[in-house]
Amino acid sequence: MYLKSNRMTSGFTLIELMIVLAIIAILAAIAVPQYKDYLIRAQASEGLATAAGAKAAVWEYLHNTGHFPPSNRSAGLPDGASISGKYVSSVALQDSGVILIAYARPDSNEELKHQTISLSPVDTVGAIGWTCRSTLNDKYLPTSCRSN
Repeated sequence: MYLKSNRMTSGFTLIELMIVLAIIAILAAIAVPQYKDYLIRAQASEGLATAAGAKAAVWEYLHNTGHFPPSNRSAGLPDGASISGKYVSSVALQDSGVILIAYARPDSNEELKHQTISLSPVDTVGAIGWTCRSTLNDKYLPTSCRSN
């Protein structure tokens, strides 16, 4: 014999709903800062893509002359401000073939504005290696530029 209850049980209790909300809040507290860091790294990586042409021009100049170009003009590149992107304000060659990538565009994240990445060429026999230095926080640097 079954006892029939007049009370209907359906839905979630208040405690169950509070537990679900607590889990969502914890996940959001972890995910939001990580996503912000990801967005800044994605913006910073545009600089390396924008500088790819300058890297090729440095290699070609070195191959033809035996030394690094002192400026954009000598390497056959347009003015530094002309080489830009959505987040990159300029890509300029400096003495000894150093490529300076500057970020100062209005769309750039505040952590990225007025920061720079410099790529210094290292001449090895038959190839050029690049070392990366930056004023940007290491956690925002593209993977190829991170020190660890």
